[in-house]
Amino acid sequence: MEKVLTDSNFKDEISSGLVLVDFWAPWCGPCRMLGPIIEEVAQEVEGVSIGKLNVDENPQIAQEFKVMSIPMVVLFKDGEPVETIIGLRPKEAYLEAIEKHK
Repeated sequence: MEKVLTDSNFKDEISSGLVLVDFWAPWCGPCRMLGPIIEEVAQEVEGVSIGKLNVDENPQIAQEFKVMSIPMVVLFKDGEPVETIIGLRPKEAYLEAIEKHK
């Protein structure tokens, strides 16, 4: 299950463990294509939280993490970014990133 992340809850949600965050916007075609892939990842992987942050509605966090291109997926470990994937990639790319940092 994906959590909806916002400027106000972001820091708390990524503070511990592995958290995969999908930075997206509703007008972004590749972002909409990525949505089902991230949902599959969420169902297949245990021990990882999955979150989505709408960059239009949450400009503070988007600016802090220098989101210039979406979709952008960032894997956080205990609050620190450990891997960034920009653009639409196959599901395996996200699974490999998670596995590398478990």
